[in-house]
Amino acid sequence: MKYKDLRDFISFLEQRGQLKRISVEVDPHLEITEICDRVLKAEGPALLFENPRGYDIPILANLFGTPERVALGMGQESTEALRDVGKLLAFLKEPEPPRGIKDLWDKRESFKPVLNMPVNVVKKALCQEIILEGDRVDLSTLPIQTCWPEDAGPLITWPLVVTRGPEKERQNLGIYRMQVIGKNRVIMRWLAQRGGALDFREWQQAHPGEPFPVAVALGADPATILGAVTPVPDTLSEYAFAGLLRGEKTMVTPCLGNDLQVPASAEFVLEGHLMPGDEADEGPFGDH
Repeated sequence: MKYKDLRDFISFLEQRGQLKRISVEVDPHLEITEICDRVLKAEGPALLFENPRGYDIPILANLFGTPERVALGMGQESTEALRDVGKLLAFLKEPEPPRGIKDLWDKRESFKPVLNMPVNVVKKALCQEIILEGDRVDLSTLPIQTCWPEDAGPLITWPLVVTRGPEKERQNLGIYRMQVIGKNRVIMRWLAQRGGALDFREWQQAHPGEPFPVAVALGADPATILGAVTPVPDTLSEYAFAGLLRGEKTMVTPCLGNDLQVPASAEFVLEGHLMPGDEADEGPFGDH
């Protein structure tokens, strides 16, 4: 099954008894995490907190808390399909070239998914209906959780961070936690070997001292989210891999302030940049 956006997937999970709505007021500061932790350990459903204290924007949690929901997010009914995803990853990392026309024909099913790799660009998307710029940008209006008692502050835990190196055609999509340190400032934490960090390093070499464009999508369709956490080869965009998962090209839309593209189905999009040398202490956080 293909889901056009996150809301479509939420409706599907609810119909399957895999998602519960929580209508009572719950505090994003520590309370929501405590509830999610207990439900996750019990292999319970995804949770949609409809009334976070102090906010009118809901919080979705534990979306992929079981292998079954991971498979459903990929459009599959059985967790056995996850093995096929592993085989596809192995093929993409070390593809074995066909030994001739007959061998190519025999392997046609392996090569067919590659045809769905390019993205589908749309000029107008719902995520750009409301645009806030300059002083109007205020991250405190979003229900960003403080998860654990000793955490350094609110943490965006599932941001889909979009980057591109100066010499690369592919766009990288990764999940890198972001600590909020101001109304329009966050700390981007990525390990040195991750795609986003590699892009940033190459940018600094090619454009020393210049700001590095970054876009962040919050709340994309499930295949795009899962594609972002999958260890695909660095030469392949996670957008392309998401297309392989759903069997349909990923819908993206151009950013307004840079040359990157974001998931057209995103609920929120943040556009900004990293300045070389602009660093801050990050953490601690209770997850790791």
